[in-house]
Amino acid sequence: MITFYYSLAPNPMKVALCLEEAGLDYEAIPVDTRKGEQHAPDFARLNPNHKVPVIVDGDKVVFDSNAILLYLGEKTGRFVPADRAGLLSWMMFIATGIGPYSGQCVHFRHFAPEPKEYGVTRYTFEAKRHWGIIEEHLAGREWMVGDDYSVVDMALWGWARMLPFILGAAPTDDSVWIDYPNVKRLLDKVSARPAAVKALAIKDRHTFKAEFDAEARRSMFQHIAS
Repeated sequence: MITFYYSLAPNPMKVALCLEEAGLDYEAIPVDTRKGEQHAPDFARLNPNHKVPVIVDGDKVVFDSNAILLYLGEKTGRFVPADRAGLLSWMMFIATGIGPYSGQCVHFRHFAPEPKEYGVTRYTFEAKRHWGIIEEHLAGREWMVGDDYSVVDMALWGWARMLPFILGAAPTDDSVWIDYPNVKRLLDKVSARPAAVKALAIKDRHTFKAEFDAEARRSMFQHIAS
């Protein structure tokens, strides 16, 4: 059985989706990042970067969400497109572009102390630019790579679910999607899959700290400890 260390953030959720899609047995272990559990010595031995997700599969430890998706795809022989160049290119684009710029946009928009205007402006621009590249790529395509659903779509789904929050809109504000209809189409198609419904239900297994207080700031943003 695979042990899956997770929170409800975009990167762990894409791994939850992949585990459900592959029908793999797994034990979900919550890591409450607002309580600082990612800094515990036992967890740091699994991931020296102190971040979720992590999986332990027998004697193998895999961290970084896109690395885990590639590992699970290769392990099961499923959801890996034949176009390996496209697979690696778009997986790395999501890992090095979509995730970091979306994450920094969230940080500066929702959590950074003042003054933060420059950070908000820069990372909103870069987030929109990267999502615009995805939007253009998906024009006339059903899936990110090839003709079939793959781990690349799972990787994108984790972040696409959060796009209104990333760009500062309310979750129910559909105006965000005016500029990203192809992204929304892919998001809706993946979210309708039974495995996605099961993955989203993982939130009911454990309770995570909701308050973003001084403890949470110290745990998640150590450079602004108070």
